[in-house]
Amino acid sequence: MTIRTILDGRKGEIYSCSADVTVAEAIEILAEKRIGAMPVLDGKRVAGIFSERDVLHCIRKYGHEAMDQKVGDVMTADVISVDSKKSAIGSLSLMTKRRIRHLPVVDDDRLVGFVSIGDLVKYRIDRIESEAAAMRDYINSA
Repeated sequence: MTIRTILDGRKGEIYSCSADVTVAEAIEILAEKRIGAMPVLDGKRVAGIFSERDVLHCIRKYGHEAMDQKVGDVMTADVISVDSKKSAIGSLSLMTKRRIRHLPVVDDDRLVGFVSIGDLVKYRIDRIESEAAAMRDYINSA
């Protein structure tokens, strides 16, 4: 199964921000939407990712002035992404090896999706359960 298949099965929009919003504004989006990270966009291009971890690093570095910083100055700018044709298992492996929890999905230099490690683990569990059910059906029909 590809990342595209996972994206096609999802509802809702991708929440994002631009690099020029403040950390306080970005935190408001994370909290209001109950998400742990979001892509930082420059038009349709992914410029970075802003996550809960970035908030912690920002507070550690800037203290009480953290909320006034620009997201572009504190985001994770070294973005690891995948295209929608990448396999779900390959993406899960990439996230595990690189110790990241969110992946922008980029086709032709445009953001087309955003997946979390939870999305990919759910896919894997669903697939294992489906295979187990098929095996049980096969055994019971014999």
